[in-house]
Amino acid sequence: MNNEEVSKKYYMSEFELFDGEYFIIFNIIDVDMDKQRIRVAVSNTGKISVIEFDLKLDYNGQLYFEYGVMCERVVLDDFEEVA
Repeated sequence: MNNEEVSKKYYMSEFELFDGEYFIIFNIIDVDMDKQRIRVAVSNTGKISVIEFDLKLDYNGQLYFEYGVMCERVVLDDFEEVA
C-alpha cells in the first residue's frame, strides 16, 4: 500500500490500552510509510498529546509501534474505525 491508502485506512482509528493503572486511548492522525513513522493523538489521564512513533514490522508482517516505559506493542490492525 502507498502512503495515501495507508493513511485513509487508519485515519482517526482508535485503540484503547490498559497499562495496569489507566486506560490510554490512541487515535491515528497520520501514517508515513516512506519515513516509517506514525503520528498519534494519545489521551492519557485527561491529557491529550500528539506523538510520533517509529513504525516497525513484526515477523507476521504486522505494523506496530512501541509505547511507554515497558515498550508496549501497539499493532495498527488492532485499531478500530470510530463511528
